[in-house]
Amino acid sequence: EVQLVESGGGLVQAGGSLRLSCAASGFTFDDYAIGWFRQAPGKEREGVSCISSSDGSTAYADSVKGRFTISSDNAKNTVYLQMNSLKPEDTAVYYCAAQWSCTVVAGTVVYWGQGTQVTVSS
Repeated sequence: EVQLVESGGGLVQAGGSLRLSCAASGFTFDDYAIGWFRQAPGKEREGVSCISSSDGSTAYADSVKGRFTISSDNAKNTVYLQMNSLKPEDTAVYYCAAQWSCTVVAGTVVYWGQGTQVTVSS
C-alpha cells in the first residue's frame, strides 16, 4: 500500500519556523521525485518545492525561495521541508506527493499524502 505521511505542521507566529516531514512507503522511493504542495482556503493547490530522489536536484516556487529548504534522507525514505521566516500567507494545508519528475506543477503527481495544517499567525 502506497503511503505518504506528513507530520510537523502546527501553529506558529510570523517569522517563526517549522519543519515538515514526509515519510514514504509502498513504492520505490528512488524512482520518484517528492514534492510539497499547499492549498489555502478558497485557493487552488500550488506547488511549493520538490526534490529528485535520484540526483538530489531541487526546485522552489518563487514565493518560498530563500525561506524554505527541501532535503531528503533516502535511507529513511523521508523528505523534509524546513520553513523559515514564515508569513501569514504561508498558512495552508501542506501535502507531500510522489511525482514522475521534480517540478512545482501538480500535473506530474502520482501519489498524494493526506496533508498537514500549517497556520501562521500575524
